[in-house]
Amino acid sequence: MPRYKFQCSKCENVQVVFLRISETLEDCEVCNSENTMIKIYDKFFSKSVSKKEQKIGNVTKEYIEKNRELLNQQKKEASSTEYDPS
Repeated sequence: MPRYKFQCSKCENVQVVFLRISETLEDCEVCNSENTMIKIYDKFFSKSVSKKEQKIGNVTKEYIEKNRELLNQQKKEASSTEYDPS
C-alpha cells in the first residue's frame, strides 16, 4: 500500500498513513475535526502559501525551471574548467 502524508487545515497536525489508492483520510485524530485533512505531495511546497492555493502542476513547473537553471550553470562551469588528462 502506498504511503501518504496528510496535514490538518485546523491544527496543522501532520500524519503519515498507508492507504489504498481509492482511500483517503478526511478527519483529524488530534483535534477531532471533520473533513480537514489535506494531502501533502512533497517538500517543495512553500509554507508561506497555502497548499489549497497552489496547484501541483504550477509547483512542479517552478521546481523544474529552478533545477534547469542550476543545471545550465553547472554545464557552463564544467565546460570552462580545464581537466588534466591522466
